[in-house]
Amino acid sequence: MNVNLNPLVDRYLIDGCMRCKYGGTPQCKVLNWTAELEELRQIVLGTGLTEEIKWGVPVYTLNGKNIVNVSALKESANMGFFKGAILKDPHQILEQQGSIQSARLIRFTDVNRIRELSDVLKSYIMEAIAVEESGQKVETVRNPESVPEELEEAFKEDAAFKKAFYALTPGRQRGYLIHFSQPKQTATRFGRIEKYRQRILDGLGLHDR
Repeated sequence: MNVNLNPLVDRYLIDGCMRCKYGGTPQCKVLNWTAELEELRQIVLGTGLTEEIKWGVPVYTLNGKNIVNVSALKESANMGFFKGAILKDPHQILEQQGSIQSARLIRFTDVNRIRELSDVLKSYIMEAIAVEESGQKVETVRNPESVPEELEEAFKEDAAFKKAFYALTPGRQRGYLIHFSQPKQTATRFGRIEKYRQRILDGLGLHDR
C-alpha cells in the first residue's frame, strides 16, 4: 500500500515531541523508543488512516476523527485508541491510563513483540475504524468529586464559565475539581479558580498545552 508519510512525524521520531526541555537530547523519552515507535507507525499506516501530529504526537485519523495515536512514555512505546473502552479486546492487551475513561493503550518495550502482534494490532485498528464509522460513543461516568462551594459561586456569577466547565471532558473536569478542592483556605481556592478561568473558557484541561 502506498502511503504518504507525514514529515512532521519524521521530525517527531528525530527530535521527540519537544514539549519539555529534554526534546532532541538523549534523555528524551521518544528517542528511547524510536525503533518501537517506527514499527507501530508502519502498522497503523498499513490501515490507510491519515497521519497527523496533534498534541505533539502522531495521531491517525479518519475523515478528521481521531482513531489511534502512537506515543512514548518513559517506560514504554504505546499504541493508543481514542475509543478503546468500547473495543472488544479479545487478547486482553488494552490498558486504561490514569482516570481517562474512553481511551485505552497497549504498551511495548520490544520491537519483536510488536511484530508478533502485528496482525492483532491491525485487527484492533480496523475495529476502531468500524466503531468510529458506526457513530458509537463511549459512555462516561460523571465525576465522583463534589464541586467546591467557591466554584459554585463562580458559576452563579458567570453562566458562560459554568457552561465552558461542563463542556470539558469528564477527565478534565475531574482534574480541576481535585485541584480547586485541595487548599483549605477559601481565598486560595478562589485564587486557583481565577487563575484557570481563561483556560477553562478556552476548553483546555489543567495540563493541556
